[in-house]
Amino acid sequence: MSTVDTFDLIVLGAGPTGENLADRAGAGGLSVAIVEHELVGGECSYWACMPSKALLRPAAALGEARRLAGAREAVTGPLDPAAVLRRRDDFASHWHDDGQVAWLESAGIQLVRGHGRISGVRQVEVEAPDGSRRVLEARHAVAVCTGTGAALPDLPGIEQAEVWTSREATSAAEVPARLAVVGGGVVAVEMATAWAALGSRVTLLVRGTALLAQMEPFAGELVTEGLKAAGVEVRFGVQVAGVSREPGREVVLDLGEQGTLTADEVLFAIGRRPATGDLGLETIGLEPGKWIETDDTGLAVGVPGEWFYTAGDVNHRALLTHQGKYQGRVFGGVIADRAAGRELDLQPWGRSRATADRLAVPQVVFTDPEATSVGLTLAEAQAQGMRVRAVDYEIGDVAGASLFADHYRGRARAVVDLDREVLVGVTFVGPGVAELLHSATVAVAGEVPISRLWHAVPAYPTISEVWLRLLETYRG
Repeated sequence: MSTVDTFDLIVLGAGPTGENLADRAGAGGLSVAIVEHELVGGECSYWACMPSKALLRPAAALGEARRLAGAREAVTGPLDPAAVLRRRDDFASHWHDDGQVAWLESAGIQLVRGHGRISGVRQVEVEAPDGSRRVLEARHAVAVCTGTGAALPDLPGIEQAEVWTSREATSAAEVPARLAVVGGGVVAVEMATAWAALGSRVTLLVRGTALLAQMEPFAGELVTEGLKAAGVEVRFGVQVAGVSREPGREVVLDLGEQGTLTADEVLFAIGRRPATGDLGLETIGLEPGKWIETDDTGLAVGVPGEWFYTAGDVNHRALLTHQGKYQGRVFGGVIADRAAGRELDLQPWGRSRATADRLAVPQVVFTDPEATSVGLTLAEAQAQGMRVRAVDYEIGDVAGASLFADHYRGRARAVVDLDREVLVGVTFVGPGVAELLHSATVAVAGEVPISRLWHAVPAYPTISEVWLRLLETYRG
């Protein structure tokens, strides 16, 4: 038997995106149910952002100490892996979601445990863990915020080899003696950094010719140098042809003409796939297992009526937790406003549109050195037909950087739109640059004229003085 319950809004997926969307809609006066079949808090809380950064931060702190005369002499040993893993477990709430559930309750959002599937217009059927079924009907909207899962290649033997994905890499209870990492993106380089610092002998296998290919070229170059300095073997132009493992034994990677590689564990970090395969999308004319295209107000493209929304990774606009939360806030407000008949603010930077997904997306890669960016790379801006100029500066030449670390190495780039004289992209690479990124995000998102940026005076002596040097270099 199934029961039918009615809410103003039904949200599928209780990760950070779904939580933010539900919270904003609820604050706008709507009754909200949120459906989740795993842990409330989602990938970020338990298998991505929080545990991965908890693994990376001790290595970064140790690296900072070793870069300072006087401090490095006080460092007498390596990281304590057991202590790092215990701290990681704390940040993952030991894989319990009691705290997140309590927050939902305090916000007046009803949690429905189980797997939700669209069963018609404004209707969701939920299969509970005990097999019972419950039908939820929405007066106004349904929002899909189910995110993504790790993509795995179609390789001989991979299903039997018990390979790692990002989940295993961030939650493993022991440090593997030898770890192979397949991929050249953010997850690959961050996990190579973390496990090498904990004592693994890491080999990074990259199919292409560079790391972090979506960023400015120098970002991948400096991160490659950092990984090699940390003892990671980085191999470019490598194609994995197969993988095998006998139960309880080491894993063997077939590298074709390049022979084989043996490791204790192998992490495949080659991308993400949308978690839309079993959501009932076919009942509303969409294709299961595919990304769901969404407009700037959150409405799914191709679904008649103003009722079906998606937010976060699942719409493929910007696969980052903070961008999903941003979409959740914007789209939750849109849903509440439409339900109440309030007029939407659809100006280019209006509160009812998620425009930052195209124009000002910030990202931090927590390697050593850190790599950060917002907006467009030089190549992306040129491909869009902009008349641009790249302005580069060595961050180590800034007084604050030399105080931050001995022999500081890093680079900054600002991409200037010459017709409007505003920044359309900024990249910083170097130790401790993550906290510089929001100033760049404000400059890009706010389209602050360079003439005004001259009057944003950086404090001395800080690494932020690189802003002054970039502007001086631009003016010549």
